[in-house]
Amino acid sequence: MNISKAAGAAGLPVKTVRYYADIGLVAPAGRTASGYRDYDDAAVRKLAFVRRAREFGFTIEECRDLLGLYEDRGRSSADVKRIAAKRLEEIEAKQRALQALHDELSELVCACHGDDRPDCPILDHLG
Repeated sequence: MNISKAAGAAGLPVKTVRYYADIGLVAPAGRTASGYRDYDDAAVRKLAFVRRAREFGFTIEECRDLLGLYEDRGRSSADVKRIAAKRLEEIEAKQRALQALHDELSELVCACHGDDRPDCPILDHLG
């Protein structure tokens, strides 16, 4: 199938599919006689796999590793778990950082009178 059909089937923009092919992440099955990229069902499944992995925030290199493990029937699930556990730790660290920002901003919003007076603890804190 052509790149636009493959992109639609995988839920990706054509530009992203082209980029993944250019960096060797997911290659088309071949080229048509006129030189256009031609994607088969296996390539579309890989594109969808990468899309889902990217939704979890895996980097391109991590996607490359995961895709390699996905294609390797002799893989060890421990290798997959190691990559996923690392990503989970990163997400949890971000959650803690966001919670700290939330708590601090919440305190500042509560401390601000929000009236016609010029004094503002939010601006004082940012300054």
